[in-house]
Amino acid sequence: QVQLVESGGGLVQAGGSLRLSCSASGRTFSSYAMGWFRQAPGKERESVAAISKNGILIYYVDSVKGRFTISRDNAKNTVYLQMMSLKPEDTAVYYCAATTGYYRGTYDDGYWGQGTQVTVSS
Repeated sequence: QVQLVESGGGLVQAGGSLRLSCSASGRTFSSYAMGWFRQAPGKERESVAAISKNGILIYYVDSVKGRFTISRDNAKNTVYLQMMSLKPEDTAVYYCAATTGYYRGTYDDGYWGQGTQVTVSS
């Protein structure tokens, strides 16, 4: 069992930055690939970024490439999402998720946090 708690969301102006953190319970954090997802009102959930268990493999959705950076600190059981040059279309609830499977999978069989709201004003 893994419990995930996101933090760092908030309201920011377009062009601004935020760093999301996701803290995981347990002592097996390095056994999990981690992903960040987001869901905007009226839209389907989408995968934003993902990182493999050892941090070597990383994925970004095209819309955030060059602006967002995912990283993990296995010693701190934490995964981060640094978001820069934010745009109003980045507004969504952001979720982190953990899976023992493929880092670019759906995470449907994994664990999810409660989400943190990110709002970017124009």
